[in-house]
Amino acid sequence: MKLSEMRGKSVDELKSAIIEWKKGLLDSKMKLATSGLENTSVISNTKRMIAQAKTVITEKTAKDGQSEVKDA
Repeated sequence: MKLSEMRGKSVDELKSAIIEWKKGLLDSKMKLATSGLENTSVISNTKRMIAQAKTVITEKTAKDGQSEVKDA
């Protein structure tokens, strides 16, 4: 998923995507430990997607917080 696609999703959708990616990351790590993983770049790409999604969530929550402060 691209960063622009992540920004178009809601916070709840991003959180559920993070959960799915973490499950996939665990599976990939287990396959790597048992020598069953051929493409090891999957691990770093999954970590990167998780970090980007968390950043987008932080941006969205910070943006909401700032608008509430301006309204008050």
